[in-house]
Amino acid sequence: MMMEKCGYGKDGIFRSLRAPFLLPKDEHANIVSFMFRNSAAYAHEIALIDADSGEKLSFKDFQDKVHRVGSGLYQLGIRKGDVVLIFAPNSINFPLCFLGIISIGAVATTVNPLYTTMEVNKQVQDSKTKLIVTVPELWGKVQDLGLPAIIIGSRKDGDLSGSMSGIPITLFSEVLNMGAHKSPPVVRIRQRDTAALLYSSGTTGINKGVVLTHRNFMASALMVTTDQEARGERHLIWLCLLPMFHVYGLAVVTLGQLQRGNAVVSMGKFDFVRMLKVIRDYKVTHLPIVPPIVIALAKSKKTLAQYDLSSLKEIISGAAPLGRDVMEESATNIPTAAILQGYGLTETCGIATMVARERKGHFGSSGTLVSGIEAKIASLEIGKPLPPNQRGEIWLRGSNIMAGYFNNPNATKDTMDRDGWLHTGDLGFFDENGNLFIVDRIKELIKCKGFQVAPAELEGLLLTHPEIVDAAVIPQPDPQAGEVPIAYIVLSSGSSLKKQDVMEFVSKQVAPFKRLHNVIFVKVIPKSASGKILRRELVKNMKSKL
Repeated sequence: MMMEKCGYGKDGIFRSLRAPFLLPKDEHANIVSFMFRNSAAYAHEIALIDADSGEKLSFKDFQDKVHRVGSGLYQLGIRKGDVVLIFAPNSINFPLCFLGIISIGAVATTVNPLYTTMEVNKQVQDSKTKLIVTVPELWGKVQDLGLPAIIIGSRKDGDLSGSMSGIPITLFSEVLNMGAHKSPPVVRIRQRDTAALLYSSGTTGINKGVVLTHRNFMASALMVTTDQEARGERHLIWLCLLPMFHVYGLAVVTLGQLQRGNAVVSMGKFDFVRMLKVIRDYKVTHLPIVPPIVIALAKSKKTLAQYDLSSLKEIISGAAPLGRDVMEESATNIPTAAILQGYGLTETCGIATMVARERKGHFGSSGTLVSGIEAKIASLEIGKPLPPNQRGEIWLRGSNIMAGYFNNPNATKDTMDRDGWLHTGDLGFFDENGNLFIVDRIKELIKCKGFQVAPAELEGLLLTHPEIVDAAVIPQPDPQAGEVPIAYIVLSSGSSLKKQDVMEFVSKQVAPFKRLHNVIFVKVIPKSASGKILRRELVKNMKSKL
């Protein structure tokens, strides 16, 4: 009976109960051929909409431009295996560039537009980048790296002075024109060839290049749309305000949905009110976001009431754990949409579990295993597989799991074992119904008097307070307890909460070892582009004041 309800087997492995999917049998199938395999049936349907420029592309135009980009890049000297870096915000051109790069067997790597020249250069050096694709606004950060560049935009949009010092600069429009006059080359690409190097967010350490293959992306795309397939849903409208340089925005939203025939609306920069207007104007049906935006939805009932959001069917949160109370409050504010949660990593090409719309009441859960995934909950001491409702490290295995870390065999060995299991470093458990609950990062657990305190649990509790907008919990060294939890808090405008008020609010609801030992009020909690709290920055701040 337990196997039927949660997929748990006698061998200690949890298996997905969703319908299986089939990857292309052709070993030389690649993401681009996979992306457009069924597009003839909806060639004139809208594929991409740029909410900032108003530009739209049908699937036919989208496919034609991808091939033109690939041909243009080939004429610029890019060959199979060469790495091309995309350093740009979301736009209709981002997926064109990404797919154009990999259509000729080259490798795409993406980077956060907020990065400094030094941070970009680290990735350029590590990935051995041959060409940079960027926009005029960001050119100043990369012009001294000495690499040829493609500029998305016009020479009138910014200072492209690098061309004066011998750096070859080509406008994106020129690349498209080059591609229009010459057919793209025929390049033999295998499913297991590298498609992209996506660098992990580095919330706990140095960024590592995650090697994702064409097969990984195809598997991920099918995994995230299995439920749509089962329901027979077509031509959904997904808003992509998540950064496309991140695996969530790229693999789960952009590539995952386009291959299904859904439309993707891109936003270059997040603004809460602007997001609501775009949902209203384009009748967005699906809104994938990260916890900070869900929190904003929960705290902005009056603002939400000013916009017609009735087109929304699903709001999907990912990239970091989200508490039950925040999800329930958001669901109340937007009654037409199911508030769902998913779980994945860059190393899993963005997906591992997802809540099905039919199970939307499972607030707090990250959902059940997507199609084709296996999991173990391994004891922290000896790696022994654990049954439902016991906490341990989450291990994952499937066709979406990365090939390894780029030029980093030691890190690969530490993360992937000989049997293909990815050791995620996340602490969690499956319940008797197969729902996965993420407790926290193992390395971020606070060890207080021999007990383990999960920062995410306390953060979720703090966010239930109506005057707390955001919160982060970190460990502080303590001579008696070893470590004790302290909180960084962002208050709502006009709040008069004091440190003692917050500490008492928590102490009434938790065991003694989980009580806060200090509260620090700040204007903002540092977070990565995907919404993960950058605890290391807070720890560094705390230690500087000890």
